Amino acid sequence: MGDAPMPIQQAIDHMSTSCGEYGWRAVPHIAQLLKVFRDLRAPVLYPYVAPKGEHNRGQFEAKVPGVMDVPERGYDFVAEVQPLPGDIKIPKFQASAFHGTALTSYLIAQDIDTLVVTGCTTSGCVRATVVDACALNFKVVVPQDAVYDRSQTSHAVNLFDMASKYADVMPTEELVQRLRAQLGSRQS
Repeated sequence: MGDAPMPIQQAIDHMSTSCGEYGWRAVPHIAQLLKVFRDLRAPVLYPYVAPKGEHNRGQFEAKVPGVMDVPERGYDFVAEVQPLPGDIKIPKFQASAFHGTALTSYLIAQDIDTLVVTGCTTSGCVRATVVDACALNFKVVVPQDAVYDRSQTSHAVNLFDMASKYADVMPTEELVQRLRAQLGSRQS
């Protein structure tokens, strides 16, 4: 995402894989969802792009060579949304959080049937994860302002497509209201 909010071109000049200000706009929404999930005592999972090395070069790295040059700090979570003790970090080497990871086994073992997918990029990792989750028969929710992309056009088109085929897409505030209602019904 980069070190600080800045216009997309300036952010890309600073770090070739940055999503610039669009990513920073999503951070408060992701943080809000994290708080609600923790209040619900629901599992919080962090599939993240594992730092790349020569041993795991592939087609993606050939197409996006800048991913091989991301400095180690470029893989850090921003403070507002960083994992807390008890959260589960899942390193991944492909776009989908399911590809080559133990995510499916974990979700099945925990009897989880619904996922809320946040993060970046809407057209890449988010979409790949959502499509795989749907194919594995998980219900998926995508909070539209808690995901982001380098291009607002790509962001909008992919949200539209995911809403049409693979997931429920809604604003974070609507999802938070639904989750808080669930919390209230649990406490009654």
